[in-house]
Amino acid sequence: MAVDRGSGFEAVFLDPVGQSVQQRWADAAMTVGFEELRPVSAFPVIPGRRWGPGLWWSATTGRHVAAGSNAMRTQLMVLDRDPDVTGFAGRPVRLLWREERGRVRSWVPQLFARYRDGTGLLADCPSHPEAGGDRAVKAAEAVSAACEEVGWAYRRLAPLDDVLAANLKWLAGYRHPRNAGRPGLMPAVVEAFARPRPLIEGAEAVGDPIEVLPVVFHALWHGRVTADLEAPLHERVLVGPAGWNGPGAAGGAR
Repeated sequence: MAVDRGSGFEAVFLDPVGQSVQQRWADAAMTVGFEELRPVSAFPVIPGRRWGPGLWWSATTGRHVAAGSNAMRTQLMVLDRDPDVTGFAGRPVRLLWREERGRVRSWVPQLFARYRDGTGLLADCPSHPEAGGDRAVKAAEAVSAACEEVGWAYRRLAPLDDVLAANLKWLAGYRHPRNAGRPGLMPAVVEAFARPRPLIEGAEAVGDPIEVLPVVFHALWHGRVTADLEAPLHERVLVGPAGWNGPGAAGGAR
């Protein structure tokens, strides 16, 4: 597929009151807060699939984000832990362009993320590398070109390793502020892991593990402490301070 660069890209999105707007892509990218918008079209419901459309509660924004699949929810977990991400949305914009032969094409990337520097990411979350077939490959080329024009990025986000995905899913269960514990408990947890030590030992040093462990998991989610999330979590896994350079300590956060 060859994109007619002379015709330019157009963006279609819903304004805050739900009215459809079509605008030159370069202008929309600079002025529209896509992270605040609802989906421009609904995520499809595919019969027979175990996972369907739903909502992800974001610890970054305190709001729900539309998610269309389990693969997308997994990628939202990664973005929600990224300290450089300030907001995101599911399917907030449709891109339109013309091929060189004049045929109009369109694509709705599955998610948008906003970074602290103001730039954006458009992404799709395929469940496997070949998902979407040839149409998805051609659309990826066009959307990548559109993002390049405005200094953004487009990516097809590869599925996570099963162990990392399972660990993030576990920690995500403790992402809500209610798991930060009573006053003074989080600083005590951070202090307990100022030097790397087994998870259970640090928790017991602070107090009753029944009370402390949810706070440790909350701290791991938010990067207040770190562990190797590419290996299965267990009570003897080493946990260290934020920025600790132990094996795999970044745990999937970018």
